[in-house]
Amino acid sequence: MDEVVQTGFDESILRALCDMDCGVPLLLDRIKQSMVSCREASAFFKKRAQLEDEYGRNMQKLARTTTDVYATNGGKAGSFVKAWQGAMKIHEAVAENRIKFAQRLNEMSEELNALAKEVDKNRKQTKDLAIKYERSLQDAEATSDRAKARYDATGEELERILIMKEGESMKETGVQQNRLGQSSNGGKRAIGKAVAKGGMLLMGRNPANIQRQEEDVRARLSTSSDTFRKAVLDVQHMRQEYFNFQLPRILRSLKECADEIDLGTQYHLSRYSFLFETTALNDGVTLTPLGQDDGPGLKPLIESIDNRADFKVYMQNYAVVHAPHRGPRREGPWQEGFLPPIAPLHDKSAEASPNMRAISTPHFINDQALPKINDRNDRNDRNDRDRTPTAPIIRPGTFGVDLGEQMVRDAVEVPKVLVKCTAAIEKAGLDAQGIYRISGTKSKVAKLKATLDRDVDGTNLDADEWTSDINVVSSALKLWLRELPEPLLTFGLYQGFVDAAKIENDRLRHIRLHEKVNELPDPNYATLKYLMGHLNLIAERESVNQMSVFNLAVVFGPTLLCPPPPGSISTGQISNDGDSQPLQDTSCQVKAIETILEHYKDIFIDENEST
Repeated sequence: MDEVVQTGFDESILRALCDMDCGVPLLLDRIKQSMVSCREASAFFKKRAQLEDEYGRNMQKLARTTTDVYATNGGKAGSFVKAWQGAMKIHEAVAENRIKFAQRLNEMSEELNALAKEVDKNRKQTKDLAIKYERSLQDAEATSDRAKARYDATGEELERILIMKEGESMKETGVQQNRLGQSSNGGKRAIGKAVAKGGMLLMGRNPANIQRQEEDVRARLSTSSDTFRKAVLDVQHMRQEYFNFQLPRILRSLKECADEIDLGTQYHLSRYSFLFETTALNDGVTLTPLGQDDGPGLKPLIESIDNRADFKVYMQNYAVVHAPHRGPRREGPWQEGFLPPIAPLHDKSAEASPNMRAISTPHFINDQALPKINDRNDRNDRNDRDRTPTAPIIRPGTFGVDLGEQMVRDAVEVPKVLVKCTAAIEKAGLDAQGIYRISGTKSKVAKLKATLDRDVDGTNLDADEWTSDINVVSSALKLWLRELPEPLLTFGLYQGFVDAAKIENDRLRHIRLHEKVNELPDPNYATLKYLMGHLNLIAERESVNQMSVFNLAVVFGPTLLCPPPPGSISTGQISNDGDSQPLQDTSCQVKAIETILEHYKDIFIDENEST
């Protein structure tokens, strides 16, 4: 800091102050001026800190409130929400910079106040010491003056006695001369002078008395002379000590106080300028980062909004979320006269966005469900049977059968076993404590599984055999979900769901999981929507059945979201980690299902659609 403010004591200034009669009051007034300047700087820092703190906290509150409100208002998603959240984070960073700046300003204000108090204390102590020494010197000089006055008075008294003595002698001489008839003008003048000088000639005074009086006055004159001499020596010694030692020390102390508060004020002003510049630069770097690792700035974030792509994603998701369509059916079994879907035109944007949900053809309609039209240029020996569509391969049963196959086979939008089991549970088990968490008897679960697998339509779950222990029905439903060849959330989207569940920001995690749900095949999406609606009813009765959203997520997380088996390539890369990956991702599986269930209405239910 030596480069910022000059330090060191100037001895020439001290010598000049010692030569001045007003050195002490000069420095005292200068310190008062410096204290006023110091306190003004401290007050400015404090007021500026209040403004910066209020600005930073209000901006921080605005950014966070805006983010939370946007999460509940149903605004646009896609690139817009990414840019919007990035912009709010930038505002939070700027607000944090301002709050830190306010904290530093408060610290400097307190330090300046402490400095002013300390200097004021030292100034008062030094001022009292200077007054003490000055009064001591003034008292010594007054004592010397009084001793001198006494000495002068005694001398004058001696002089009067001597004149009186001389006048008595001249009186006797004048009498003798008068007797002889000889007058003397000089004697009369001497007597008149003595009378004028002393005025104390007593006619007929004895010379012996005058002699005793003279001796007494001479003794007192000697004593007053010694006292005066001692007082003069004491004053000389004290004056020498004051001007050669005490005064320079007092002036040095006062000058050091003045320098301390001046340098301290200048230091904090320099620190303020540095912090102000640093804060402004930090704001600039936050708005426009210098490196790529620091993330995008505000302008690139706004420029990253792709309204066209966002609208395409919204259009495709909207069609999926609002299924089933209320208009005329576009597709159906070929036996009922529906034509095969028209192949869509080649769209480069579709290639660029492979994760967009397809709305032209449901995923669960495979090639076997469509009529196969033979080429009329086939060999002439083919008969009419060869030119008719081949029947699709239909697998019986319910458990262990592909979800899409079940829905195509049964011509339903939601699997029959799911509808039947959830209806029974909602009728008899909404208030059952630990529903889905408590398992049913294994033998009864196996019996119900066999019954449903044999004839799902003919199974009456309202019978006392099943309603007496509703946990048997819930266990059978969980077993059906576990025995699906591929979990409900699919192997291919497993890593995407896990990565989305790891996001700490609630709103962003909700958006990412919503996007992944929309990427599910149509059978899986419809089944998940129905199941989440059922679990939402269970969670609404938490006060009775003790099954919260989290508890349900713990039960269904590992079932609905399973990692691909070792060595599979469902996710685009071979997994050879054995069972370590499921153990690591268990919390993410639970978090994913918990978030989806918490935002069930936002993800699956349109505002115009009744629940």
